[in-house]
Amino acid sequence: MIYSKFRPDYPEQLIIDLIKESKLNVNSSIADIGAGTGIMTKKFLDQGFNVYAVEPNEEMRMAAKEYLKDYKGFILINGSAENKTLDNQTIDLIVVAQAFHWFNMKNFREESQRILKPHGKVAIISNERITEDTINKEIAETYYKYCPNFKGFSNGLMGSTEIYDNFFLGSYTLKTYDNPLIYNKSTFIGRHMSSSFSLTEDDPMYPMLVESLSNLFDKHSKDGYLILPNITKCWCGIINR
Repeated sequence: MIYSKFRPDYPEQLIIDLIKESKLNVNSSIADIGAGTGIMTKKFLDQGFNVYAVEPNEEMRMAAKEYLKDYKGFILINGSAENKTLDNQTIDLIVVAQAFHWFNMKNFREESQRILKPHGKVAIISNERITEDTINKEIAETYYKYCPNFKGFSNGLMGSTEIYDNFFLGSYTLKTYDNPLIYNKSTFIGRHMSSSFSLTEDDPMYPMLVESLSNLFDKHSKDGYLILPNITKCWCGIINR
């Protein structure tokens, strides 16, 4: 599955900080909402936690099932952000990695309040490109040229604070982590073809998009690698007030 193969990872320090700030212990339960293929789920499984990976897309669930099959704390759930199918007040921490822009915010908030323990937290995590950098500007131009569904990186939410202010009612912390992404030519093209708004192989513009990305890599790479400027942001707060 192209999505699971090329999606970017998250900094280890982010996980360490969330565990400490949420006061998690070996008995804590975590729900990864919009878990996709399990990239963020694995981060917490590696720390020994039980993690409910909630994902509505069957193909992604099956990819996560295969990817994480050896973890005893892995619990795969066919559910959505608005209907997680988990029991009331059972979750210590909800994490959402690179998926918040797909949710109905009001319904997700209400459903999160239902399943969280009284002092449980929600952490919304996003990899964000440093858009002022030349390479990211040129990638955006390429997407705008070939991909009709492209509305900007992170579905146009990058740099916006209003949606998080409304979700957390203004009471949250925001931490930012430097997280540059390193690609060779194959992984660079694969990563940029894995986005939800990208083209499929049957699209007549597909070869031109691939060629354009290949040319961008050749232009900006050094010694066969390209470093893509990127930061990871984490908005975290208590919503049961």
